[in-house]
Amino acid sequence: MDVLAKFHLPDLTRLHSRRTRLIRRWLAAGLLLAGVLLLAHPASARGAPTVLAAHDLPSGATLHAADVRLADLPGDARPAGALSTLEAAHGRLLAGAVRAGEPLTDVRLATVPSRGDPGTATVPVRLADAAIAELLGPGVRVDVVAAPEPGAPASVLASGATVVTVGHQEPSTPKGPLVLLRLTEATATRVAAISLERPVTVTLR
Repeated sequence: MDVLAKFHLPDLTRLHSRRTRLIRRWLAAGLLLAGVLLLAHPASARGAPTVLAAHDLPSGATLHAADVRLADLPGDARPAGALSTLEAAHGRLLAGAVRAGEPLTDVRLATVPSRGDPGTATVPVRLADAAIAELLGPGVRVDVVAAPEPGAPASVLASGATVVTVGHQEPSTPKGPLVLLRLTEATATRVAAISLERPVTVTLR
């Protein structure tokens, strides 16, 4: 019995060594293939930084640090025009409402001039009639009118306001899109306050 065991021991040793070498070669080939795939597709593997809404945000909201967060999204889940840094969103005005977790894109942000005439301010208003907003564009001059209500007749809130930009129309609301108007500071405050209580519209000059 001892003679038979000694006779087969070299064969078993060679077989074990051969299997070990094959396993090592397969592991090395697998690691090499994984490295090549990661080098060929680094962006799809990691995703790209994308700014998301941290919670539900209404149209016209000014974005602050607590309103946004950064996450990596793969290319097929990242919409065109998505913001990639928190700094790009800070202080910007939303042209439409967004849901929590929704990527923020350039078309969701209202374009406001960085500087206006001294003594002026920009105020967002949502017009009662969506069709009127289709007639507006940057640079158009309008008068802002508050609609009549019981005990409050129609009245002109501001004359000669300048349209800065017209936001995106929200399908979920019958009102018009958010319109940014450039007014004097005192008038802008009055328009902003009354537009929260009464429907407003504009007349073209």
